[in-house]
Amino acid sequence: MSTAPAIFSPVGRIDGTNAAAAEAELKSILESDGPNLILDLSGVDYLSSAGLRVVLVAAKSTRASGGKLVLAGPRPAISEILAMSGFDRIIETAPDVEAAKAMFSKS
Repeated sequence: MSTAPAIFSPVGRIDGTNAAAAEAELKSILESDGPNLILDLSGVDYLSSAGLRVVLVAAKSTRASGGKLVLAGPRPAISEILAMSGFDRIIETAPDVEAAKAMFSKS
């Protein structure tokens, strides 16, 4: 099992129509690549409450496995949703994937 974080980079919307598929893909990545995950949000332009649930499940799964989740590159609208929901206070966020990778080398 690698200590380097896996990277999941969804594109477009994460909402009720695809949240279950996104969650299944995240679980598969965590099972195959280990407990650390970077969720690259730079390609996401909409995040519904179902999408927030996917982020929360990812955070809980990584913590339960002894790893951590870092959100990378959220667009301004997504950052606002994360702040309004309080997720920005419980999940680390980095401006981009490279900065997120650096956050794992510090821990």
